[in-house]
Amino acid sequence: MAQDPAGERAAERQTMLEWHLRARGIRDPRVLDAMGRVPRELFVPAAVLADAYADSPLPLGHGQTISQPYIVALTAEAALLRPGDRVLDVGTGSGYAAAVYAAAGARVWSIEYIPALAEQARRALDAAGCGEVEVTTGDGTLGLPELAPFDAILAAAAGSEIPRPWVDQLAEGGRIVMPLERGWGWQQLIRATRTGDELAIDDLGGVRFVPLRGAHGLR
Repeated sequence: MAQDPAGERAAERQTMLEWHLRARGIRDPRVLDAMGRVPRELFVPAAVLADAYADSPLPLGHGQTISQPYIVALTAEAALLRPGDRVLDVGTGSGYAAAVYAAAGARVWSIEYIPALAEQARRALDAAGCGEVEVTTGDGTLGLPELAPFDAILAAAAGSEIPRPWVDQLAEGGRIVMPLERGWGWQQLIRATRTGDELAIDDLGGVRFVPLRGAHGLR
């Protein structure tokens, strides 16, 4: 993982940590450390480079966005990531979230539906020193059964329900963090923790994500 605490945009990263993350309740030291080390400017298009550390989603093209820093941090914290955790990241997008999960110590496999975005993400991850993140192109709603079980499955797109393949591929005690559609214009970020055949659901608040695409996504 590239370490860039003294980079030319380090002051912006510190402002992000203090005002967008700590001030809004992010406390996990591994997540804060990861957010402070991953150079977000490597993951955004040139047209919005000046806004790399704004706490807002940014357009990536192909109708997709890079999530705002707070949402990436909230997802990582809710996932209760521990060093060595096996993480399935669904909706690679820019690759930024996968880089953060890896910087927090996870082993990350990431799936992107759009081939051009997957290739962009690979280049950005390599530039950021995150070559250990494996990016594949395909239907993320099907997961990666050949690599299961996963300690965490983290999604950057909203579905109407938790895809059954994800539940089947989740380790005992594993966590799914994803947005669910709850009505027109409203989505709810949830954490589902597996205990035996049961899922305990925690409400993490209202969010807005692009639709989850694939066999078990939004129709």
